[in-house]
Amino acid sequence: MHLFTGLLTTGLAALALASAAQTPKPRTENVVLVTLDGMRWQEVFGGADSALFRQSKYYYADRKALQKDFGQGTPEQRRQVLLPFLWGTVVRQGQLYGNRDAGSLVNVTNTMRFSYPGYNELLTGAADDARIHSNDPLDNPNASVLEVLNKQPAFRGRVAAFGSWEAFPYILNEKRSGLPVNAGQRLAPGPGLTPGEQLLNQLEVATPSPFGEERLDALTYGFALEYLKKKKPRVLYLSFGDTDDFAHAGEYGAYLHAAQYTDTFLRQLWEYLQADPQYRGKTTLLVTTDHGRGVAGTQWQTHGRDVAGADQIWLAALGPDTPATGMATTGQLYQNQVAATLARLLGQAYAPTPATGKPIGPVMGAK
Repeated sequence: MHLFTGLLTTGLAALALASAAQTPKPRTENVVLVTLDGMRWQEVFGGADSALFRQSKYYYADRKALQKDFGQGTPEQRRQVLLPFLWGTVVRQGQLYGNRDAGSLVNVTNTMRFSYPGYNELLTGAADDARIHSNDPLDNPNASVLEVLNKQPAFRGRVAAFGSWEAFPYILNEKRSGLPVNAGQRLAPGPGLTPGEQLLNQLEVATPSPFGEERLDALTYGFALEYLKKKKPRVLYLSFGDTDDFAHAGEYGAYLHAAQYTDTFLRQLWEYLQADPQYRGKTTLLVTTDHGRGVAGTQWQTHGRDVAGADQIWLAALGPDTPATGMATTGQLYQNQVAATLARLLGQAYAPTPATGKPIGPVMGAK
């Protein structure tokens, strides 16, 4: 029954993509979608919260050092220190949503408010609380926008996914979708490995992860960048996990540091995209998260259906079709709109079910 449902969903999604929207052809030819697992909007827009500095046991145990590195100045200054690429480039040249203090809201629609349900909603365009209600490694019955695009002639073999969390082969149902998914402790497959991939494979084997089967983000980023340079995909999904893992560990300093070095990865990635002729001026970068977190006390460490604020997320966009309107101060967006937005940027319609979120018009220049 699940196999039939999955095939039907994939078929409907493909039909939906086949009917391109009656809008001007976008300039975007490639999309890179990046997620920072469990990254709170509070730090994105306000920088480090000094009230949480005491919640650093091992990493940045010296609160004075944490204050010096992340806690100086106004919230606007602290967010610039924490995420310099986001605020120095993305906000100036693109769009950023989710500052609830300013009046911009972004929420998940699933009621689970944790990772697998969030990634399912993000990548398929619709919540599925009836079937996706745990983080168990079960094949997703729903087809993602990545899977559907990969079945189109223009994108076949040019879609790939990289993630730190070992669950992504199941979330993207690699057995059905045929997508290349490098996640968890997987190595770059041969033959024809680049010197960079060979080194990363050696480091992967030699580097113990504090998170079990989930690897550190530096390795995930390295594998993704090497693949990007070698294979030139048109659609790349890159999922980072350190922010969530350090938050669950109650290590606020490490959580901040993870956010900061992930921002550096984004800057390096964008610089490469702008230096490569295939990607320069033809690539849109979308950045978001799978879920929010709690607020008071130790609630920032966790999330879930019973945690207030865990449904609150954020979204950034930068690319040739996205006007430089900066930080939004009004409006309501939802996580289920990202998949259709990604497809629309590539000139494709995506509405496989009535529950699928609609594209975010302002990201494509709509008033």
